[in-house]
Amino acid sequence: MAKPLDLDLRARVVAAVNAGMSCRAAAARFDISQSAAIKLMQRYRATGSIEPGQMGGHKPLKLAEWRDWLMMRIGEKPDITTRELADELASRGMIVSHVSVWNLLRREDQSHKKKRAGERAGKARRRAASPALAAASGDD
Repeated sequence: MAKPLDLDLRARVVAAVNAGMSCRAAAARFDISQSAAIKLMQRYRATGSIEPGQMGGHKPLKLAEWRDWLMMRIGEKPDITTRELADELASRGMIVSHVSVWNLLRREDQSHKKKRAGERAGKARRRAASPALAAASGDD
């Protein structure tokens, strides 16, 4: 990941530009990219500071305020899908993707794989033969 320029280098670039040098010429002189010099000067002119802005961090979760409602909804209908939850949220005014719902459920340790109502049948070789088939084959 990229790192911000050192404060000493930032101060020298700003001093050179304030002394009459162009941003592009200062960038060439101090061996930094032109865009770094231009953005540094934009920041300096706007705020008066040469300190770098915040890098990284986490965005607040969009669904944080809907967490309780989602957990209640899953309690009412455990086999609801993330797409259905996203649709219900959209009808309430919160438009998010099903992936956002899934990410919240994952953080809450909720399962996203739902069992079907009929449960899938096991493999044939694991089950005992049906009584009618056993009687016809004489496997009593």
